[in-house]
Amino acid sequence: MSGIDVGEELGARAAQARALDLLRIRSRALAVAILPAAVAVVLFAADAQGHLAGPVWDAVRWTVLGVAVVVLLVTVLVAVSVARARPAMSPTVPVPEEGAPDLYRLVRDLADRLDVPAPSAVALTPDCDSWLEDRTHRALRRGPGASLRKGPGAPAEHVDTAPVLVIGSPFLWWMRVAELRAVLAPVVAGTGPSAHPDIAAARRFVRGLDAAIADAAAPGRGPVRGAPLAFAGWVARLLLRACRGHAAEMERCVAAAASMRAQTVDYGLRIAAQEQVGLAYAGWDRLLTRVALPAWRMGRWPSRLDAGVVSALTELSRRDRLADGFALRLGERPACDLLEEPGVADEAASLLAARLFHGGPAESGPGWAPVDWQQYPDEVVDRKWRSEAARLHRVLDTLGVPRASAADPAVPTLARVMEHLSGPGGPGGPGEALAAGIGAAVAREEAEAEAPVQGLGAGAAGSAPADDPLDLWGPGPLPLFPLQPPRTGTELLADHVGAMVCCAAVDTAGAAPGLDWLDGPALLVGGERRADLAAPVLSLVEDGDPDPLLSWLAEVGVRSDKPVRLV
Repeated sequence: MSGIDVGEELGARAAQARALDLLRIRSRALAVAILPAAVAVVLFAADAQGHLAGPVWDAVRWTVLGVAVVVLLVTVLVAVSVARARPAMSPTVPVPEEGAPDLYRLVRDLADRLDVPAPSAVALTPDCDSWLEDRTHRALRRGPGASLRKGPGAPAEHVDTAPVLVIGSPFLWWMRVAELRAVLAPVVAGTGPSAHPDIAAARRFVRGLDAAIADAAAPGRGPVRGAPLAFAGWVARLLLRACRGHAAEMERCVAAAASMRAQTVDYGLRIAAQEQVGLAYAGWDRLLTRVALPAWRMGRWPSRLDAGVVSALTELSRRDRLADGFALRLGERPACDLLEEPGVADEAASLLAARLFHGGPAESGPGWAPVDWQQYPDEVVDRKWRSEAARLHRVLDTLGVPRASAADPAVPTLARVMEHLSGPGGPGGPGEALAAGIGAAVAREEAEAEAPVQGLGAGAAGSAPADDPLDLWGPGPLPLFPLQPPRTGTELLADHVGAMVCCAAVDTAGAAPGLDWLDGPALLVGGERRADLAAPVLSLVEDGDPDPLLSWLAEVGVRSDKPVRLV
């Protein structure tokens, strides 16, 4: 037996031992629950045999019987609550086999090489991660999906018990087919331990406790139904606290055993593929925070986020030289070719990403429309700048700031903003008041925009369609994973002043809105990106010093006294 086999065997045995520890906790809890009933049986048996007679023992017997009945009823209540509680399911985009036969074939062949059960289906997640997810709970057995173990010789139970393979959608567009297979090897290898009955039972026990706790914490329940569920949640929380250490150790051992087994498949390529995983994560994070987030805030959702990952990572590789042999690597077959309709899958994953990270609606509609990358500069960048410039002037109007002295008082100008921020009182006076006003306006507009979205989320538990990927996450608020913390008033003010400068540059100096794959909205002057605007704007906003910005405007040829078109 090789060292890899020995390591895998040791990891599997350790995982099984931890699973047995978890099941012992469940057995002990059950033993505690039936202990009063066992005592009552002994007392009544003793009475039938003429022992422990007398009024005192009769009172003890009936008291213990009453306690036993109450405890058994409470046990049944907790057991039913745990069994009926619906475990959380990761929001994903299902991929039926007819939509990706090559991908299913790759996963099936990989499982055969690893000698483990194949996953029951494949799904995509808009994140840079991959995992196996148990969806055997009856509430989760729905939606499209196909078994990877098809054919007359495939046991029927594998369709119901094998976990679903969830693949990060950015991997499909950035990685080559061989790299994807190498990255998925340790994940698919995890189906082996998942098929062990003790490990599967221990996982179901822990997931049931977690679901019962979440169910008890859900709002909107009356006192009649809420009190029993709250008690069941309290008991589940005690049991989960006792299980936490064993569960963590079991999962660690399962991962170690799967990793050891996967070393027999594409081990050398896996090392190189892991470097691409880190690169993909860096590009995906920049794309979401710098490119997608401004579009989401404008009521637009980029419909080709995964395709944008390739452009973002290409730019990142060009700037930072992170990918050696980049051109040669791109000549290989991309993993997205394993899908029959990559564009459809990309669009579905992009919409799901908007819901998860921003809280957008489940489908397109008024104020929430898809946008292609070619339309991004006009539909997002230009509209973002002009809407922020318009908000800036509305707040100035509210503060009673007069129009720029050297301009037509009926039109907005950049000179008005600069005169106000560099005027008497310094930045601590007019700057803070303006920042507070903009912050209040942004918060008010965001609250108005979120109201219909939160209403959609609140109705998800009862009225969402069966294929809604967020239905099983319950009525919690969206977004589930916000990308950025709330912006400060100074940050908002700097953004708005910068937007006003960009509008003036477009309208008076022939500049144009553009898209930078790593930094998002960009100002193009003469076809080249100008990335040096932030420092002059901060000097004006924070210090009340207009000279750096005046020099920048003179260099670009922007007329601050000319009118600017607003939304």
